[in-house]
Amino acid sequence: MSDHAPLRIVHCFRSPVGGIFRHVRDLVRYQHEAGHKVGILCDSITGGAHEDALFDTIRPFLNLGLTRVPMHRSIGPGDIVTALKCRSEIKSLKPDIIHGHGAKGGAMTRLVGSQLRVSRSRVSRLYSPHGGSLHYSRSQLSGRFYFALERFLERFTDGLVFVSDYERQAYTAKIGPPRPPSRLIYNGLHDKEFEDITPEEGAADFLYVGMMRDLKGPDVFIDALGKAEKLIGKPLSAMMIGDGDDKDKYRRMLEASGQTDRVKLEPAMPVRDALRRGEFVVVPSRAESLPYLVLETLAAGRPVIATRVGGIPEIFGVDSPVLIPPGNADALAKAMANTVGSPRELMAQMPDKMDLETRFSARTMANQITDFYRDCTA
Repeated sequence: MSDHAPLRIVHCFRSPVGGIFRHVRDLVRYQHEAGHKVGILCDSITGGAHEDALFDTIRPFLNLGLTRVPMHRSIGPGDIVTALKCRSEIKSLKPDIIHGHGAKGGAMTRLVGSQLRVSRSRVSRLYSPHGGSLHYSRSQLSGRFYFALERFLERFTDGLVFVSDYERQAYTAKIGPPRPPSRLIYNGLHDKEFEDITPEEGAADFLYVGMMRDLKGPDVFIDALGKAEKLIGKPLSAMMIGDGDDKDKYRRMLEASGQTDRVKLEPAMPVRDALRRGEFVVVPSRAESLPYLVLETLAAGRPVIATRVGGIPEIFGVDSPVLIPPGNADALAKAMANTVGSPRELMAQMPDKMDLETRFSARTMANQITDFYRDCTA
């Protein structure tokens, strides 16, 4: 294949929410702009009106179409039916590249791609973990199972793309040194996302934006907010924006703690719209890869209180004093209380925007990944 010939690329992932979906949308946009033909295959169960609207923004760039099939998070008998449907759809698209994102998308990509290779297809199989299986621990039986499965699937992998050095090191520590060719390529933002955003009148004191699941720490946020109120001796307001299976659980937490009058739950919305709803953004995650939310918030000139997990220290600097331990509501409460008392001090500890713009560019990200595709096809 010529180094300049257009590629036929299919991105496969499970859940069209959060950072993976954002990552894929950026790749679709820039790969289409570069002359490639691109398609998406993902889960049909997850997502709502917000995600449907996001799909609409990239439909003009999907020459190979959008295909959605039921794809559950956990492994089960239904995966056999899903794999057969995926194989049928992908085979009809005749891709040069199948790029799987996340654990389930990566598994489908490599199994289906390998079946196509038996049929003399020359498709290349790429995988980006985006955290995925790496969030498990070796002390868990389930973790050891998933790590063994990931090691086995390396046999059917033509290239690995890591979005943070943390992710690459975690992969090496838990699964083993990567056997296929691999690249470290950071997530990136568009130029317009580096324009500052000002909070709207009446904005909440603190803002949580993201998936409503314990991995992202909404429960820690709620607990810490109550403790911060006690530290400063006055009530604080908050906005929690996002969707997820555990949202009702957090609503019950707020009711039990008597915080419903000052903590509002809202459905998912574009991040730049959400950033206008609060003064200080809190990212209380227990685990991350390289979260877009942190990049988007800093690029918009807004201060962030975040946990020291995943690739977040690579954004702030590994020695940044602003990062706190994950799952520690007391430490988060202290940071939130200090921020209310000295907001300028928090802002002064944020990374330089010009440096962020240099290191985290969406166009650069897409170009580097597409170049890696060509290396793998060669």
